[in-house]
Amino acid sequence: MLEFPRWKYFVILLVLALSVLYALPNVYQSDYAVQVTGNRGAALDDALKTRVSGYLQQAGVQPKSVAVENDSLLVRVVDADAQTLAADTLRENLGENYTAALNLASNVPVWLQRFGAQPMVLGLDLQGGVHFVLQIDQKAALEKRVDAYVEDVRVTLRDNRIRYTAVDRRADHSIAVTLASDADPAKAREQLARTMPSLSLEGEGNRLVVRIPEAELTRIAGSAIEQNIATLRNRVNELGVAEPIIQRQGDDRIVVQLPGVQDTAAAKRMIGATATLEYRAVIDGNAADALATGRVPPEAKVFQRRGTGEPVLLSKRVIVTGDQMVAATSMIDQNGQPGVSVTLNNVGGDRMFEFTSGNVGKPMAVVFTERIPQVTMVNGEEVRSFRVKEEVISVATINGVFGKNFQTTGLEKAEAEELAKLLRAGSLAAPMDFVEERIVGPSLGKENVERGVTAVLYAFLFTLVFFGVYYRMFGLITGIALLFNLLIVVAVMSLFTATMTLPGFAGLALSIGLSVDANVLINERIREELRAGVPPKASIVTGYEKASGTILDANLTAIIAGIALYAFGTGPLKGFAVTLVIGILASMFTAITVSRAIVTLVYARRKKLKSLAI
Repeated sequence: MLEFPRWKYFVILLVLALSVLYALPNVYQSDYAVQVTGNRGAALDDALKTRVSGYLQQAGVQPKSVAVENDSLLVRVVDADAQTLAADTLRENLGENYTAALNLASNVPVWLQRFGAQPMVLGLDLQGGVHFVLQIDQKAALEKRVDAYVEDVRVTLRDNRIRYTAVDRRADHSIAVTLASDADPAKAREQLARTMPSLSLEGEGNRLVVRIPEAELTRIAGSAIEQNIATLRNRVNELGVAEPIIQRQGDDRIVVQLPGVQDTAAAKRMIGATATLEYRAVIDGNAADALATGRVPPEAKVFQRRGTGEPVLLSKRVIVTGDQMVAATSMIDQNGQPGVSVTLNNVGGDRMFEFTSGNVGKPMAVVFTERIPQVTMVNGEEVRSFRVKEEVISVATINGVFGKNFQTTGLEKAEAEELAKLLRAGSLAAPMDFVEERIVGPSLGKENVERGVTAVLYAFLFTLVFFGVYYRMFGLITGIALLFNLLIVVAVMSLFTATMTLPGFAGLALSIGLSVDANVLINERIREELRAGVPPKASIVTGYEKASGTILDANLTAIIAGIALYAFGTGPLKGFAVTLVIGILASMFTAITVSRAIVTLVYARRKKLKSLAI
């Protein structure tokens, strides 16, 4: 009568083994560390290790180890105070070629990492991280869009063979067009109205004014923030940050919180970077003379080659930009040179195909454009600005026609990898400035973790004691099931990199309570059967079968509530919901299946069972 399928025992043992394997990395605490990375290919070699060790010795810091790990030099120290002192010392002495940032270094053994086992991801309130507030330069977004309209006006007039003498933007964001004396104003109006129907045209004769409506200017400013938020999400995904918070604040600010990120330099580089690629045609002419005399052709602009500083005359018209790139990966070409393999969208592919079709055998340049933030002191106050750096990284002859897919070389390896990430994430619609930056230290997170673990531990121990006294043997079995439940929750959250936060601890404690509730239903049902005179073994079978339906119904409603919290909640509510749902699913398995398996092992072989310790 009291039977349990053997295949279920195998499933339970398999779940137990996997739970132990994937929960085990949480035993290995991370070291406080300082991560040293090289800028623009700076070497990470033995000479650097010797320098770093010397600087630390002079500052009185005794590191646990100094070694190159995952393309960076990692200095492991004993506590947060030593970490801060080491970081300040290295930043002061290493100079601009290296970046020293706070980090947490994993101690998980290699054999566990081979199975994909990693510690549970902790939220900003538990393991620290960074909090940024970014200010959107909406004026630059408007200027960028107006510049695009200016170029569209020129292209429209040229494509329709309408001669003009000047196309200039004005301070009120309108565009002044001066047509040649022999041009047809009516045709110009017609073509401009057809190409840009959202804009309005004014003026008489050969002088036209293209105006951008106020509604369109407002839409441009608003969409710049939305595009920047979408781009930031993509860039944070490239950083591999779990459960980031990226949200709008007011009309022109964005809040970014990155749990677990201690390398603030890398985070700021990826989040605030505006580096991109531009492809331009090379203009015939002597670039050196044009630069020396200032006589630059109206359709051209002088750029400089990277490394040599040699001037190059390029067209003002951009063929394609980073905005039109949908995929980018770093690669090594046949000559061993690092570069980026690029895939364009349909519009960019068509423009590249059209240009290369008519310019085979002619040179085309690749321009690397970077917007670098600067802070200067004026009258005792910080003034933030940007310096635009434009470099020609390669000039190559177009040997054949190509469209959406091609490769760009001329970059350093680290630069190619970072640029590929930026191109995959997309470009910013408007530049941003970091107006607030806070680092939540891991020491505060450590205290929160300890308190959370203590709360869950006491909840578990109080439950175990009560059940042991009240239900005796069945109380002990319930305690084993609860311990298994806790192990499964930790393993699942570690395996799927779910984020544990302080609300998550509350969800874990609540899931333990729901698991207790399920076991109470089973035990009380068994006691009712015994009071009714049903034999012990039959009472066990009936108790589990009749209580299981009630447990499923009760937990199903709790799961629906958890899913609703996750779907419509943000931040802390999601952390609570994830832990709650995982805990409920685990408690259903342990209460109904695991506890019954243990009860069967204890009582099934007893032929003359007259009573139960319940």
